Amino acid sequence: MSVAVTSFLVFGASQVGTPGPANMALLATGARFGFRAALPFVAGVVIGKQFVIWPVGFGLMELADRAPYVFDILKWVSAAYICWLAWKVAHLRLGPADAQATAPGFLAGLIVHPLNPKAWAMIVAGFTNFVDAGTPALQATLTISICLLSLQLLLHPIWTLGGDRIARTVAGTPAEPHLMRALAALTVASVLFVLFGGDST
Repeated sequence: MSVAVTSFLVFGASQVGTPGPANMALLATGARFGFRAALPFVAGVVIGKQFVIWPVGFGLMELADRAPYVFDILKWVSAAYICWLAWKVAHLRLGPADAQATAPGFLAGLIVHPLNPKAWAMIVAGFTNFVDAGTPALQATLTISICLLSLQLLLHPIWTLGGDRIARTVAGTPAEPHLMRALAALTVASVLFVLFGGDST
């Protein structure tokens, strides 16, 4: 009775480190406001995933079996929210922030993963594919939690810093609107893949 930690870390890195709604939000925030100003938002995004991990680990899957419509509603509401974020990214410009504009903070970051269908799919896949049957819920959930927290602390700031560096390179150039539309399209594509891809990962 255990968790396949090494295998899960490889799987988790492939999910946390690749384009998705959360990473696109981090990239856009870093691009718009700079790396340092975006750090409270990064912290919120990191902690927010715990709001998905712990309920799933302690029986949310049983609720899914009893009332699957609840998760269907959550799935589509989440997808609509992420598509709205993508629309904002598509129209975002990377020049210096207005004097009155402020970077999204910690609380804004907290809701990113709970409303991110990729996060839900990844966590459910983690519990179903890498946890041995009979493993105590606390042990399994704590292990998954620590693994993902470690990966996020490493990889989420990299995406944010990448946005900062991209802004310095393309802000104000003809490539800027094309880049932002491409990032928005990647965000929507990541959601559509989770919704219609038929793969738990």
